[in-house]
Amino acid sequence: MTLTQRLAFILLTGFSAAMILGAWGFEFIGEMPPCKLCYYQRYPHWLATGAGLLAIVTGLSLFAYLAGAGAAASGLVGLYHTGVERKWWEGPTTCTSSDVSSMSADDLFDQIMTAPLVRCDEIPWQMFGLSMANYNALFSIGAAILWVYAVRKLT
Repeated sequence: MTLTQRLAFILLTGFSAAMILGAWGFEFIGEMPPCKLCYYQRYPHWLATGAGLLAIVTGLSLFAYLAGAGAAASGLVGLYHTGVERKWWEGPTTCTSSDVSSMSADDLFDQIMTAPLVRCDEIPWQMFGLSMANYNALFSIGAAILWVYAVRKLT
């Protein structure tokens, strides 16, 4: 492993760790609890961080590719979450409300009482018209591309 490649691995591993820390910042400091899809976007960054650390220590490309796959998976979940937020498609039934026009009052009451506190189809924060899911998708897919570049071109 070259010095440039090691530096790239360190920076990209730090990126995934920073994404997790940033999510925790929004959750605990910003008091914005995550929805189900927000959690699903975090898990692959844990994989990317762990695999990235292994890539740094061992120099094995396999771990670097695994870290890139983790970043890509988070980005893909972010793209899916973006579609849910923008109402392009429905999200998981535990995240969004369904059509209530055909429900009885009892069914509606049961749905309200069992509904999650945070919905996936609502945008709690945005900057420049982009939500957290949008930024995660852009940055994570970019990081995945950089992982592949670091393995293949920086050797």
